[in-house]
Amino acid sequence: QVQVQESGGGLVQPGGSLRLACAASGVIVSNVDMAWYRQAPGKEREWVGGIRPTGASLYTDSVKGRFTISRDNAKNTVSLQMNSLKPEDTAVYYCRAAGSVWGQGTQVTVSS
Repeated sequence: QVQVQESGGGLVQPGGSLRLACAASGVIVSNVDMAWYRQAPGKEREWVGGIRPTGASLYTDSVKGRFTISRDNAKNTVSLQMNSLKPEDTAVYYCRAAGSVWGQGTQVTVSS
């Protein structure tokens, strides 16, 4: 059974940084597309970015240059490094594996 679990969320001031992790079981993260999504209150879930088996990563325009997705094959995890955070980045962040398996999400709040 494929499962993913996010961690690392929390409260951070504007301009700060957070690093989210997505730990996977039942699937090898380097063999499948891994993606991060987020859902802000009252809004639809949106794609943030992803990393392909080749290692290529893609990002939505609003986070380019601020967020970085990486993979740790030894730990079978995917991380989302978020820098220069803005209040509009506040959302529940979700990891998705292989296009269909979702985690439960982790809350990120950017506020002073």
